[in-house]
Amino acid sequence: MNHILLLIVLLLFALPASATESAQSLLAELTRPTTPLLGHSGQVALVPSYEPLIEEDQQTALSDLFTLEDLRGKSNSNTELALLDDVDLPSSGIPLTLNSKVEYFIHYFQSRGKSDFSRWLSRSSRYIPMMKEVFKRKGMPEDLVYVAMIESGFRMHAHSFAKAVGPWQFMSGTGRNYSLRIDQWIDERKEPLKATMAAALYLKELSGIFNGDWYLAAAGYNAGENKILRAIDRYNTSDFWELSRGSYLKRETKEYVPKLLAAAIIAKDPAHYGFSDVTYLPPIEFDTVKIPTRTDLELVAKLAGTSYENIRELNPDLRHGCTPPNYPDFRLKIPKGTRERFAAEYAKIPEDQRFTDKEFYFSYHAR
Repeated sequence: MNHILLLIVLLLFALPASATESAQSLLAELTRPTTPLLGHSGQVALVPSYEPLIEEDQQTALSDLFTLEDLRGKSNSNTELALLDDVDLPSSGIPLTLNSKVEYFIHYFQSRGKSDFSRWLSRSSRYIPMMKEVFKRKGMPEDLVYVAMIESGFRMHAHSFAKAVGPWQFMSGTGRNYSLRIDQWIDERKEPLKATMAAALYLKELSGIFNGDWYLAAAGYNAGENKILRAIDRYNTSDFWELSRGSYLKRETKEYVPKLLAAAIIAKDPAHYGFSDVTYLPPIEFDTVKIPTRTDLELVAKLAGTSYENIRELNPDLRHGCTPPNYPDFRLKIPKGTRERFAAEYAKIPEDQRFTDKEFYFSYHAR
């Protein structure tokens, strides 16, 4: 190498100007410090961040970009990250796996994503008992509730850029396929019980398509079953981890299953992973009453002895401050233990005084 460099230096004095530029470029290239190729366990120069730092078509997974050491070094928490070498995984109806992809998201949720995951856990206690009961009655793994955790963080009003809505992030077409009402008055994708029942039906259908493989079913929930079926055909394998090695599936889908598994592992034993100080919300409880005519929610709150905000929270599917018109059997949720009081007071209100006509502004678009 030294002989080559000496020869180039000597040539620089003998060559014409045009050739000198080429020789100088070659010299610069040969003397530039080299960077070793990076493998899955190598350090990377990119700044660790959950936000995508590369173009989608590069098909690089977050867990390929950042090492566990990156996350340990950049953690904003004083909590020691749990060591995963000899972890006994909790029992689950979904087979739990611990590999580098799953480990990445466990450590991410313990560090950079800790504040978000703490909020998810806090809200989870409000809805998980009801959701688990739905899956249990459908004969399905109860831990599928963690699909809602990674989809929305259990936010009833969650919206995505792709216009998916609710805790299970249904697109309008898919929601209607599973009997969810979506119009200018109601969006049942936000109603926790009905949306969970729809999600259970959809996931059960996906399980049937993929012969009971819940990893493929979850991937299909994210990308659509046809995308996963094409990937299986392209790579001639039905192993999710093998499919995720190829470039056909998007990064979001490749990371969907490990993210789900990481969320389930932590949520089933949160204190072990540093989430011992979470303030859990009480489970959602309510009574249901039939509302025969359109009624203002402010009136409902007054008659039930609660706040308007509480009624809206119990009925996130209502798009406006009233029950829908021309829906004589609408079932409204009111605070638990207030049914008799409400029914007695409501019967005293004349029908023409239950709703005050007002102007509504719609952003609804039929599809």
